[in-house]
Amino acid sequence: MKTETTPILQFGTSRFLLAHADLFVSEAMATGNAVGPITVVQTTGNPDSVRRLAALRSGNGYPVRIRGLVGGKRIDEERHGRAVTRALFAGTDWEKVREAAIAAEIILSNTGDRGFGLSDADDRRLLDDYARVPISFPAKLTVLLFERWQMRPDAPLSIFPCELVARNGDRLGALIREIATDWNVPPAFVDYLDLRCRFANSLVDRIVSEPIEPVGAVAEPYAIWAVEKQEGLSLPCRHPSIVLTDDLDRFERLKLHVLNLGHTYLAERWLVGARPAAETVLDIMGDAAVRDELEAIWQDEVLPVFAADGIGREAADYIDQVRDRFLNPYLAHRLADIAGNHSEKKRRRLAPMIERAQTLGLPIAQPRLHAAMESNNVQ
Repeated sequence: MKTETTPILQFGTSRFLLAHADLFVSEAMATGNAVGPITVVQTTGNPDSVRRLAALRSGNGYPVRIRGLVGGKRIDEERHGRAVTRALFAGTDWEKVREAAIAAEIILSNTGDRGFGLSDADDRRLLDDYARVPISFPAKLTVLLFERWQMRPDAPLSIFPCELVARNGDRLGALIREIATDWNVPPAFVDYLDLRCRFANSLVDRIVSEPIEPVGAVAEPYAIWAVEKQEGLSLPCRHPSIVLTDDLDRFERLKLHVLNLGHTYLAERWLVGARPAAETVLDIMGDAAVRDELEAIWQDEVLPVFAADGIGREAADYIDQVRDRFLNPYLAHRLADIAGNHSEKKRRRLAPMIERAQTLGLPIAQPRLHAAMESNNVQ
């Protein structure tokens, strides 16, 4: 494992990032279309994370098994991720993380559903005590950006949060500014955030169903990273799966209320029915009754909402794509994994379809969505 700094700094070593953004950078590096390699930062110390970090530090890269259907043809191939050339643990390598942040041109993150949460234990003293590691990710980033501003005040920085939060770049940028205000930082630092830092709104989509131990992943062929256009924003690489768009909301709505809604509804049926613990998306799609319910939701309770908003044809095409992805014969996408944080996922994925139909005055009952929202199966 190399020790020098890299142009990309990444928070999170999830199998998703390894099989998505990191693999894109790896493939782009091979054709000279990436800014350079990646330093990853692990912030948790659980045994799986420790083993994954050690494997990344070996410098041997990691496998990504791509399995699924493309144009009706089965794909089963192995690719190799080589973009990660340095791996750090925030708890013991904080000084190196700070050095990496000062040198980086691009910062990526995927810190999970609660990654944007704040901690009361983080306070302004962090700006003066460089040895102390902030607890929350937003506080970590604030401290790192503050030191970077002191060292390289004129150097631009592009920040790509890949968390599954609507307008994730706007949200993270607002949190950093909120922390900066609470900590009473110099106004020049806030100006730096506005003038030199570009927080990208983006959407990521690829089903990464299984880990390969100690590091690696099994993923479907489908992959997209939709990035909202923004003046001054620098991409980590050019890749066929990266799409620059003026209409990110369209990508977000389709993914959230077709693919994610479908996953959450299947998880709801899994919870309500106390179905087998190891059941997968493919398994439950083989249950004709459940499959019919999901198809009815898509066709009768979701598609009319998209049609009323003028993107019915695009939604119908996306439903066809998602159906094929759910029927992927290779992926062991466990419903137990999908069912985590279930009530919050229902609030974000199902409820807006009900609310939008009511706002538009559509004559549809949406009985299945209503029943799922009224269920108390919380995970």
